[in-house]
Amino acid sequence: MARTGRPATRQVAAVQRAIAILDELAAARTELGTNEIARRTGINVSTISRILATLAAGGLVGHVPSTGRYRIGAGIVRLAGAVELDIRSLARPHLEELAGHLGETATLSVPGEHEAFTLDFAQSPLSVRSVAEVGRTSVAHATAVGKVFLAHGGTLPHGPLKTYTERTIADPAVLEADLAAIRTRGWAQAVGEREEDLNAVAVPLLARSGKLAAILGVQGPAARFSPRVMRAAVELLTDKAARISAVL
Repeated sequence: MARTGRPATRQVAAVQRAIAILDELAAARTELGTNEIARRTGINVSTISRILATLAAGGLVGHVPSTGRYRIGAGIVRLAGAVELDIRSLARPHLEELAGHLGETATLSVPGEHEAFTLDFAQSPLSVRSVAEVGRTSVAHATAVGKVFLAHGGTLPHGPLKTYTERTIADPAVLEADLAAIRTRGWAQAVGEREEDLNAVAVPLLARSGKLAAILGVQGPAARFSPRVMRAAVELLTDKAARISAVL
């Protein structure tokens, strides 16, 4: 067969069905049973069971033994790394400019299953600074990055909200009100909510589809990165986020 340099026009039906199942699990943002997936996709239950077993073996979906249902697996995040690396290269110069201009640590995070995790960061040039780490997760209800994640469709794990400091929001109703305000104003803040001496602000990086692609944040010691300074940083953060989002 001649090589044309273009993708083949014939597609593999089993792969199409697997993609349809993954799309439904991603859209649901919760666990689904085989019957529910069958209803949503039009694929028969026995076929769905075989495909789910294959996807689960590869880590692309997770099986929940207590319910017998399925959810998106951590392997999806791993496979998304190629796209995330592109976002990293686009955001890197902006992270460095933010850290240099504001004097605080700037971070780039990407959404996971129930939380966001740090993909890259530019460290504060000052000797006293907050510490960032690639791969570190941002607690969804107790960090600025995590709140942006929740405000743009992210979901919390099951169970009560953990309290980290006296400022941590542990009441779901109060958290939902905070998320509504974040959606309205376009940015989130956390003032001593995960660590007493750490403050942060964050804004979303949106893809052209309007979905959350990543999260841009700035964090610093509470004694220096006060709420007044944080709000002043929002304008620069928003500008950088708009520049990155424009080329996603």
